[in-house]
Amino acid sequence: MSLENKIISKEIQQYLYDNGKTLATAESCTGGRIAEAIIAVPGASNYFKGGIICYTNEIKEKLLHVSHETLEAKTAVSEEVAIQMVQGACEALNVDYAIAATGIAGPGGGTPEIPVGTIWLAYGGGNDIRTCKLTEDEGRDINLAIATRKALKLFLEYLIDHDLTEIEVEK
Repeated sequence: MSLENKIISKEIQQYLYDNGKTLATAESCTGGRIAEAIIAVPGASNYFKGGIICYTNEIKEKLLHVSHETLEAKTAVSEEVAIQMVQGACEALNVDYAIAATGIAGPGGGTPEIPVGTIWLAYGGGNDIRTCKLTEDEGRDINLAIATRKALKLFLEYLIDHDLTEIEVEK
């Protein structure tokens, strides 16, 4: 676990705890690494309810209610599936926000259409779910480390943006 991930996780904790919000994860290719980074901060149980590691399409469908049709049409490595994973995690774990990751970490499994290193991240909650596509292949371990760090950074930026938006609306 990198020091940077711990620092970001601590900042996420502050936003969630201060605002009484909750978080979950839905992870495919990252296999729980995002959840691991979140719980590295003492007190995470105050806002982190849990995570679902959904490495197969079957689990994505059964536990997160990802559409079978979407999986067939778009594959598991798609923006649409990542968004549905966030929605499913929010519903299944009864949280305000979720972070999801689905992709091909490597070294095998890629195709010309979806090469190794393609990872979709989704994060947010309610009607505001955002996404990011990673496309670089730096090798399995680095791909997973990059995806984990990027997911945490993007979610923190989301929380900061959300906080500013709410303040502006109140004015």
